[in-house]
Amino acid sequence: MIAGLLIAGFTIGIVGSFHCVGMCGPIALSLPVYDVSTWKKILFITLYNLGRISAYALLGAIFGLVGLQFFIGGYQQILSMSLGVLILLFLIFSKFSSQNIPIVNSFTNFIKKTLGYLLRNDKKFYTYILIGFLNGFLPCGLVYVAIAGAVASGSIVNSALFMAAFGLGTFPIMFTVTVLGKFISVQLRNQM
Repeated sequence: MIAGLLIAGFTIGIVGSFHCVGMCGPIALSLPVYDVSTWKKILFITLYNLGRISAYALLGAIFGLVGLQFFIGGYQQILSMSLGVLILLFLIFSKFSSQNIPIVNSFTNFIKKTLGYLLRNDKKFYTYILIGFLNGFLPCGLVYVAIAGAVASGSIVNSALFMAAFGLGTFPIMFTVTVLGKFISVQLRNQM
């Protein structure tokens, strides 16, 4: 069962990778890694991605706790279907509504300001982890889909592993885009 969860999470990450390039790519491309040695560049990009994967695993654990309550009660199938409908409604509502959710906007603005601060100031190795970690909490439809799968996994550990596998699925393309970022034209970035 765990292997199936890991494969499912990883597959969602791989399949959705180009979405990640479009949404998280600008942050990844903003990492100051282009004037350092090759090994430092690889290390810093890896640390950034490990920060993202850690954030996803934490989200998995948090939502796994919620899902566990439904799993114990035998309602995990109802929960899975309900989450799918809620995600679709949320995505539709956010596309056609000019209204904002204040608490979500405040949280997102806090993350954006903190990311801006971290990107502008002196970098230590842990700064790259923090940038990735905070990036993992930005609103993202693909992450919501992965969370729906994690909630239905039946345990906190399985949910965290599912989300970590999802993050690992996004790793290859995000790593590649960041490494090759200076060779990708602005026009191609916009198309992605």
